[in-house]
Amino acid sequence: MRNAYIKAVYDMARENSNILALVADNGAIIFDDFRRDFPEQFINFGISEANMVSAAAGLANCGKIPFAYTIAGFITMRAFEQVRNDVCLQRQNVKLVGVGAGMRYSSLGPTHHATEDIAIMRVLPSMNIFAPASPREAYAATCYAAQINEPVYIRLEATQEPEIYGEDYEFQLGKGVVLNEGGDITFIAAGSIIHDVLGVAGKLKEKGIQARVINMPSIKPIDKDIIEKAARETGKIVSIEEHSIIGGLGSAIAEVLLERRCGDIIFKGMGVQDCFCKGYGSHAYLKARNGLAPEQIMENALRICRN
Repeated sequence: MRNAYIKAVYDMARENSNILALVADNGAIIFDDFRRDFPEQFINFGISEANMVSAAAGLANCGKIPFAYTIAGFITMRAFEQVRNDVCLQRQNVKLVGVGAGMRYSSLGPTHHATEDIAIMRVLPSMNIFAPASPREAYAATCYAAQINEPVYIRLEATQEPEIYGEDYEFQLGKGVVLNEGGDITFIAAGSIIHDVLGVAGKLKEKGIQARVINMPSIKPIDKDIIEKAARETGKIVSIEEHSIIGGLGSAIAEVLLERRCGDIIFKGMGVQDCFCKGYGSHAYLKARNGLAPEQIMENALRICRN
């Protein structure tokens, strides 16, 4: 997804000189082509995320479209005051891009994980939140972000994620995507963990359980209609996210269920359980240690379906 994002910004910069790539000394080497071909549209601020965000707001006020890129936890937490006051309060056309979201910086520990970022950004007025699940979706979401004159937070993870869409995919603001039909239970996820969820849905099918799988790349605004429809048709919803169970995708889904008065349904939120991520090691190890491995998703689904 990271490389797809960079390609999208590169392609847009070639057509529009107002597109700017801002970085905070993070991944500068991967921007070599961009810096070489568009030197006037590239700024490396060094390790000064707050300064980068404030400068981005100023550049947006001058008619530019800045994409400010750094580690997800840093741009949402270290620069929160600037995001709140300079970007959202002024409703500036700034695109914040966080890489390594969730537990992707697995071995670096909680200081580099971003399992609170959705909650932090979701509370800010005027902020849109996109969480692509694949390279093609990351490319499309980045291009869409440039088209709307509002603050956007794009939540990226790593690179080489499997593709789930065809070449005709189009990102739609406030819309989820049904990737697998089913009437027994609904999984709703965002980000690369959707690939694990699809695998679980396949295994459930072997047991006679038809699982609906919904990818939710637009977390704010969120697709209320697709959530309500799934609740009323399947009666069971499980949200899965590499994020705290507080304030993230699951919380947003629960709010919709209450608002739409979906009634007597079963809802289970899977995520980091009100703690910092446990363990150090590979990404797969951290997901298992924190209750998000495919086997654990499967166990929860079977338990819910048997009740």
